[in-house]
Amino acid sequence: MPRMPDDVLKQFLTEPHVGVLATLRRDGRPYTVPVWWLWKDGYFWITGTYPRIWCRQLIADPRCSLCIETLDPVARHAEVDGDAEVFHPDQFDIWPVSRLLAEKYVGLGDPANAPRVNAFVENMRTEPRLLFRIKPLVWRAIDLTVYRGKKADREYQKRS
Repeated sequence: MPRMPDDVLKQFLTEPHVGVLATLRRDGRPYTVPVWWLWKDGYFWITGTYPRIWCRQLIADPRCSLCIETLDPVARHAEVDGDAEVFHPDQFDIWPVSRLLAEKYVGLGDPANAPRVNAFVENMRTEPRLLFRIKPLVWRAIDLTVYRGKKADREYQKRS
């Protein structure tokens, strides 16, 4: 499977693609939820609120996976397995990173969207927010634009 080149991955991680976070339920079954994420300083950062199920699950068990995919403009996929560290607002200033998340997804890199970003962050400040930092332990980053299938699949296709 073609690994995504480092320069392509670096650019991909700056783009506002929605990710899918997988956490673990008490019985061990996975739970998935779409999330906004920020790649910063070698970690993925995600904000949520205390009542959300996935936040409670990460507090109870930090093991998780984050999958990021896009078809636009081309098919790309990056995924990490890792451990999430929780940051509570009474112990850590969660707002600078939370603002960067809002700038990425609400601002979309356009300074004209600053009033929307400000309004979004002000609304976030009314919620019981916390922040998670996911340390990637295993990476899978695939450039699907050059995907040819696994070797075993290609060998099977030749025999068919």
